[in-house]
Amino acid sequence: MSDIPVKRNHMKIPWHNYVSARNSQPITEASLSEKASLIGRTGMMLLSCGTGAWRVRSSMNTLSEALGITCSADIGLMSVSYTCFDGESSFSHALSLTTTGVNTSRLNRLEHFVSDFPAEGIHMSGEALHSQLDEIERIHGLYSPAALGLASALACGAFTFLLGGGPLEMILAFAGAGIGNAIRCKLGKHHFTLFMCIAVSVSSACLVYAGFLKLAELLFHISVQHEAGYICSMLFIIPGFPFITSGIDLAKLDMRSGLERLAYAIIVVMVAAVSAWLMALLLHLRPVDFLPLNLSAAQRILFRLLASFCGVFGFSVMFNSPFRLAAAAAFIGALSNTFRLELVDLAGFPPAAAAFLGALSAGLLASLIKTKVGYPRISITVPSIVIMVPGLYLYRAIYNLGIMSLNVSASWFAAAILIIVALPLGLIFARILTDKMFRYCT
Repeated sequence: MSDIPVKRNHMKIPWHNYVSARNSQPITEASLSEKASLIGRTGMMLLSCGTGAWRVRSSMNTLSEALGITCSADIGLMSVSYTCFDGESSFSHALSLTTTGVNTSRLNRLEHFVSDFPAEGIHMSGEALHSQLDEIERIHGLYSPAALGLASALACGAFTFLLGGGPLEMILAFAGAGIGNAIRCKLGKHHFTLFMCIAVSVSSACLVYAGFLKLAELLFHISVQHEAGYICSMLFIIPGFPFITSGIDLAKLDMRSGLERLAYAIIVVMVAAVSAWLMALLLHLRPVDFLPLNLSAAQRILFRLLASFCGVFGFSVMFNSPFRLAAAAAFIGALSNTFRLELVDLAGFPPAAAAFLGALSAGLLASLIKTKVGYPRISITVPSIVIMVPGLYLYRAIYNLGIMSLNVSASWFAAAILIIVALPLGLIFARILTDKMFRYCT
């Protein structure tokens, strides 16, 4: 029996219909509708990469100024409504995405397209420019589901150590996260709905962790307390980009985009946490404390640097970053995350204050090296602090809420919210200190 084709809910836009293939005149001499279509398509492609409203609007403005027109845009998480004016007439469009995600490789290409446009793009025809965007749009993913599964396995294995887990928990989280994220990527490629992708991948990760732990108990008489790491096997689902970019958008008073991104992040966390909680009930798992590792201060710092590097590298690859970009983000993440953790352990800082300073240091370091690595700042800073997002706190809050331990749940929620607020604030103030364009509201 053949598969029944799924009809598109979002109609595909024939961008080349806005231009004539036989018309070789520069885009600056084209009609307003042709100019506006190029601006809108570029904005939508940037939005599909996961970048915030401020960056999308800034890029659309750059194209508009080079084309001699004015553009006013209202930007959300998955849609852009904009109007272009040329002094005589206006052209309005309302565009929307089918889904959202993160693709730093495509984002980098689009940033170069926008920055080169005032010098090079204005001399090209509309057809040639749309063909260039076609090529960029084909950058779907640098890695296969298996490679992305391996990246998430590396990230979550490192995350496990940073949260206090030992070698066994790291190995089990490595296996669970790897299989869980590979399944999520496979489902995503077949365009399954967001809730299904999250629930199935998180459930798979927990099941793999519990299965391997049970096998280790039977074969090697491993202590049942190693079940604490099952939470770490599902942390690949953390919506770090939406969490951080929502804070940046709110800081620039892009309220629609900021609130929509925050709502999306909360939905992902809630679906993932509830799925993991139900699996914990079925598999009789409890979020207990990790067994102590008994490391010296020097050993702890060294291993935290290494684990932070591996964790950020894995998360960055999951965002479709090339290895060079992932390594740059991992270098910053290793320094800033270790700095954050040692502020808590050695200086007695509250976790939220340490998170703010850790994110601030990541933003300042990214400003120093972004010109040398040649990649957009957001594709370096966000992966470097995703590892600071308190996924463990959020899950424990939901778990305790589910078993009606309301006081414990409220404590975990409060701690998580403070850290989640502190992280984008750290990046925002780093951006204010180092970026003159971001510093003003004009």
